[in-house]
This record gives sequence, C-alpha cells and structure tokens, in this order.
Amino acid sequence: MPLLALLALFILVPLAELYVILKVGEAIGAVWTILLLAADSVLGSVLLRAQGRSVWRRFNAALAEGKMPHREVLDGVLVIFGGAFLITPGFITDVVGILLLLPPTRALIRRALVRRLGRRIAVTATTRGRVYYDVEGTARDEPSPWTETAHEEPSPPRRLQQ
Repeated sequence: MPLLALLALFILVPLAELYVILKVGEAIGAVWTILLLAADSVLGSVLLRAQGRSVWRRFNAALAEGKMPHREVLDGVLVIFGGAFLITPGFITDVVGILLLLPPTRALIRRALVRRLGRRIAVTATTRGRVYYDVEGTARDEPSPWTETAHEEPSPPRRLQQ
C-alpha cells in the first residue's frame, strides 16, 4: 500500500495538476492562467503567515494555562502543509491548501485525523508503563503523580542493570 501512495503522490498528482492547468489555460488563456497561479501562491503565503500567527498565539496561550497543546500542534502541522500546498503551483494542490488553511475546514480535517489516528496514538501512549529518564548515564524511575500522594518521598534513584 505505501508504494501505491507514493506512486499517486509523485506521478498521478503532478499529471493531474498539468491536465487541470492545461484545461484552465485553454479556457481563460495562458497569461491569465499563469497570473492566477502566481496570485494564489501569493495568497497562500499571506494565509500561511496569518494562520500561522493565530495558531502560534493559541499554542502559547494553552501553554500559559498549563494545558497540553494537542490541538494547537496539530493545527500548526496542518497550516504548514496548507501553506506548502498553496505555494506549490497547481489548482488541485491549491484547493487542498485552502481547505487546510481555513479554520472551519481545518477543524473538520483535524477531527477526521484524530479519529483515524487517535486509537493508535492512545494505545501507544498507555501501554508504555513507567517512564524512565536518562541523564548523564543515570536513570530514575518516576512515579505517577496521580497514584501517590504529594507528601510521600520519591523513591531514590536506581541504577539500571546492564
């Protein structure tokens, strides 16, 4: 399956883009087509800058409130991809880029991604057990803050068996 995805990404999408560009060129003329492609690249960079700033502000606000910025990080990734798609010449990628950059459609895409990938991420995160930190060759077993009371002393650092 990954081979087919790469085939579609690197061969079929550019061919489809060329076909659409040629059809638009036949309909409105070559000069207008080139101007339209240049204009939507400029629009893409403006939207990328504006939406990127908005996502960055929400990311910092979430951190300031002590929240984990899950949604903001995913929005940031989608905004970067949306800007890249809009800056790339072609009408198909422009549609995908606009969908990723506009907040209402980005929210729909984000929800679909979370639904699709959420189970895999949640299972990976919850099946790890204890967390170990390695600092300068030493490891320490960190207890969960939810299972021990605040007045208990943490266990002393242990050396890992080699």
